Amino acid sequence: MTTDDLGKYGVWQAYSTMTPQAAREIEELGYGAIWLGGSPAADWDGYDGLLEATASITIATSIVNIWSSPAKTAADTYHRLEQRFPGRFLLGVGAGHRENDGDYTKPYDALVAYLDELDELGVPQRGRALAALGPRVAKLARDRTAAALPYLTVPEHVAELRTQLGPDALIIPEHKVVLDTDADRARAAARPVIGFYTGLSNYTNNLRRFGFDDADLTTPGSDRLFDAVVAHGDADRVADQVTAHLRAGGDHIAVQILGAHDTLPALRALAPVLAARA
Repeated sequence: MTTDDLGKYGVWQAYSTMTPQAAREIEELGYGAIWLGGSPAADWDGYDGLLEATASITIATSIVNIWSSPAKTAADTYHRLEQRFPGRFLLGVGAGHRENDGDYTKPYDALVAYLDELDELGVPQRGRALAALGPRVAKLARDRTAAALPYLTVPEHVAELRTQLGPDALIIPEHKVVLDTDADRARAAARPVIGFYTGLSNYTNNLRRFGFDDADLTTPGSDRLFDAVVAHGDADRVADQVTAHLRAGGDHIAVQILGAHDTLPALRALAPVLAARA
């Protein structure tokens, strides 16, 4: 998988809310990938419908949780979809969070073992990606998968990853968006989402490395934190903040729309503005 396959911009959305009709329009708008969040099961029965409804867009998981989806199941799904839709499914995997996953022990070793099993089951490096925040897992992503997927982060982190991983690694950050020029209203719309993540130590530990402290990271999170991890304003201002990840060394950005039940209006408004910056 390369930037030629993905383009510069994709859409991150919970798998449970993504429909074939929405996927088709997202592709028509020019986005290069759909990143299915919310820990979809490796054998979720919706992958085929999304791929059938579209012609070329990449459908990717962000991420399949290694504690709840066995590698054999993930490999079976990968091979089935690869046979039907060659080169269009990317298996993103990750170790989740100790606060949510009861089996969360020695996550790095568990990731290595999971990737070893995917190797044995014939899932190629180009067909998989890895959720990565810290340098150790990011290097594992570079060495054993097609891409590193940092989530809930800032451009300074992307720049650090580029230095650590070198010029050839594929780095794909996610960034949240509220398309609203009223800052107070935008913050209120997304505050519950950010508040959830401030309860997960993987994210808070990573953000502390880039200057955030207890005042920022105590639930539900400070305005300073919100403004750093959620782009808000009109389409031009949002695009400026989102593309900071590209300027920092990212290859592709997964845009997540917050504060709207129907994400398509915001994605329609953003598409031409992002395309002009590609």
